[in-house]
Amino acid sequence: MTASPPAPPPADAASDQALWSRVLAVHAQVERSLAQALQRRHGIGLSEYRALEDLARADGGELRMQELADRIGLGQSSVTRLVARLEGVGFAYKDHCPDDKRGVYAVVTEAGRERHAAARATYAEVLGTALNTAAADPRLTGTVQALRTSG
Repeated sequence: MTASPPAPPPADAASDQALWSRVLAVHAQVERSLAQALQRRHGIGLSEYRALEDLARADGGELRMQELADRIGLGQSSVTRLVARLEGVGFAYKDHCPDDKRGVYAVVTEAGRERHAAARATYAEVLGTALNTAAADPRLTGTVQALRTSG
């Protein structure tokens, strides 16, 4: 009979809170950098970019509104307003499900695909730079390294 690996030590609430604070600090820095660059270079917000990303990758370029909300971490009413903004600039539109009249889809347009494609390189570049900047902070170095190696 083989011995099982030792159990991890019990979680320490104070160290968990400190870890979570560092994760949130990295998140805030990265989100701020991404939001500023996407708005400045492409005229879209971070949520709009993420919605276009998910729609562009979805089968047929469409997702139910609730699924889109779940994917980008917004509530139903927030994603409704977001899709309305995308619709207003011609990047997406709403469509009703033919089988379920209550079901509403968000559908990316060709202009939305083009805006997403143009913004994708900016997103990747700024994400890498923002993570490198956060990693240069001695308090956050280990957190960024852990995030980069966990995937």
